[in-house]
Amino acid sequence: MSLGTAELVLYHRYGCHLCEQMLERLRELEAVWDFRLRVTDVDADPDLVRRFNDKVPVLERAGKEICRYVLDEEALEACVRPRKPI
Repeated sequence: MSLGTAELVLYHRYGCHLCEQMLERLRELEAVWDFRLRVTDVDADPDLVRRFNDKVPVLERAGKEICRYVLDEEALEACVRPRKPI
């Protein structure tokens, strides 16, 4: 990955259909756009449960929310660059 690779965090809950849909699409886009995804289970940390409760999924970059509930591909694209073909 390039030095400019964006680091994104998906706050996620297992068993949440919206979370699973967003994760699936992000995995597809991760293969062609310049970002690295870290999936964080909100239920594994009481502070995250308090912070997010039922307001998941949430996608963030550097602590700033990109989208919530449904993937906003336009907002995501504004935060990351498509990888250039080799």
